[in-house]
Amino acid sequence: MSLEARVTELESRLAFQDDTIQALNDELVEQQKRIERLQLQLAALARRQEELQGQVGIVESDAPPPHY
Repeated sequence: MSLEARVTELESRLAFQDDTIQALNDELVEQQKRIERLQLQLAALARRQEELQGQVGIVESDAPPPHY
């Protein structure tokens, strides 16, 4: 294999790797956005549950044991 062919092959591999890294990075960014949205939703649900428990008057000590 000539030097020029080897350089061309390496350039081709580098371009493919750059595309792969960019695709992985884009997916990672999207996953982080999803995680942040889910964390916000979870926090909102936790606040809502606390509000509802306060409205109903459920006290942790009055709750039936888990096996009921």
